[in-house]
Amino acid sequence: MEAKLIDGKEIARKTRMEIAEKVLKLKDEGITPGLAVILVGNNQASKLYVKNKEKACKELGLNSFMIEYPESLSEKELLDKISELNQDNKVHGILVQLPLPSHIEEKKIIEAITPSKDVDGFHPISIGRMMTGQDTFYPCTPYGIMVMLKEMDIEPAGKHVVVVGRSNIVGKPAGQLFLNENATVTYCHSRTKDLKQFTKQADIIVSAVGKANFITADHVSQGAVVIDVGMNRDENGKLCGDVSFDEVKEKAGFITPVPGGVGPMTITMLMYNTMKAASNASKMQHA
Repeated sequence: MEAKLIDGKEIARKTRMEIAEKVLKLKDEGITPGLAVILVGNNQASKLYVKNKEKACKELGLNSFMIEYPESLSEKELLDKISELNQDNKVHGILVQLPLPSHIEEKKIIEAITPSKDVDGFHPISIGRMMTGQDTFYPCTPYGIMVMLKEMDIEPAGKHVVVVGRSNIVGKPAGQLFLNENATVTYCHSRTKDLKQFTKQADIIVSAVGKANFITADHVSQGAVVIDVGMNRDENGKLCGDVSFDEVKEKAGFITPVPGGVGPMTITMLMYNTMKAASNASKMQHA
């Protein structure tokens, strides 16, 4: 039995339609959700992401404010800009595209964004709220994974989830969101000894290590759900994930493709968080 494909493009399309409806409602109340995206330097991958975010804003009727700076921008100038955007009522979400040039401290920049506009979900206050099960902005990629599973009627409660990777952007928050949904969570990473003994016990595997074909059929038990967050290039320069797709799909119950799996969900959830930030701001105004 071949695995069922989790079609991220289709789920993203459906979710975006729901977001667009909510944006229209907000516009009726006189509020247009606005997202400010700051890009520093000339990183080509970052430029592409920013372009895709701009396109998504346009499609869903959000205002997008694109702010580009040269690599030479000082940390103080960037902090001043964030402070200005924090005060701007037309801007509901602020996103600083990572990675930043080495002379700018990422931690400082993330913490400068006011938590009510932290649509990336990276601020320590957002993370703390997520850890304690409060309502907050969840990091977009892990949040997208949860929406995909819900859409496929895959219930995390009581399942054993193995997260491979421990980044602050995907691995750690993904595990936490699963825990919030009553799953049992194991974190594995580059220092884990005998990875297979853990992944073979998993009902759900989330791989976010950034190594092409890292997860093979030997890592997966029959019928497991395999979520591939990797964005890599294989030896022919073709886009691929962490999972050796062709062999793993013969064994898994559900699998996400790369491209067209988790990727489309990330920007979709960013749009959702921006819409939610605008909605929160509207409630504050009318309170």
